Amino acid sequence: MFFGVSTLQTFHVLVSLVGIVSGLVVLYGLLTSQRMSTLTAIFLATTLVTTLTGFLFPITVFTPALGVGVISTLVMIVALLARYPRRMRGPWRAIYVVTAVLSLYLNVFVLVVQLFLKVPALNALAPNGSEPPLAVAQGLVLLFFVVTGYLAVRRFHPVGAFGRAAAQGNP
Repeated sequence: MFFGVSTLQTFHVLVSLVGIVSGLVVLYGLLTSQRMSTLTAIFLATTLVTTLTGFLFPITVFTPALGVGVISTLVMIVALLARYPRRMRGPWRAIYVVTAVLSLYLNVFVLVVQLFLKVPALNALAPNGSEPPLAVAQGLVLLFFVVTGYLAVRRFHPVGAFGRAAAQGNP
C-alpha cells in the first residue's frame, strides 16, 4: 500500500468531497442544459477515484460499503462510456445523465451514512444505523435525486460544436 490508512482515508474523503461538490454543480448544468465539460471531467474523475480508493482499505468481509463500491464502479464505467466514446449521441445522452446522477447519488448516500457514523449529534439519533432519522435523511436524499434526475433527463440537450443538439448525433 502506498499510503498509510489515515493518509488514504484523508485523501479518500477529500477527493469524495470534491466529487460531490463538482457533481452538484454538474447536476445544475444538466438541469440547465449546460455541458460544463471541465467540471464534468473533474466530477467523473474524482468520483471514480473515490470509488476505487474505497477498495484500498483493509477488507476482511463483504460489507454494504463494498457492494456500493462495486455498483458505483459499474455505473461509472457506463457514465464514462456514454460521455466520452459515445459522446452522448442518441440514447447515450439519457444514459449519461442517469448514470452521472446515480454516481452522484451513491456518493451522497455514502456521505450521509458517514455523517451519521462520525458526527456525534447525528450518531446519537441513529447509533445502530437503522433508526428512523437515518432512514428519513436517506429517503429525502433519494427523493431529491429521483426528482432532479428525472428533470435532468428531460432538460439536458446540449448544443454541439456545430450548433446542433448532441441528441441529434453531434458532439
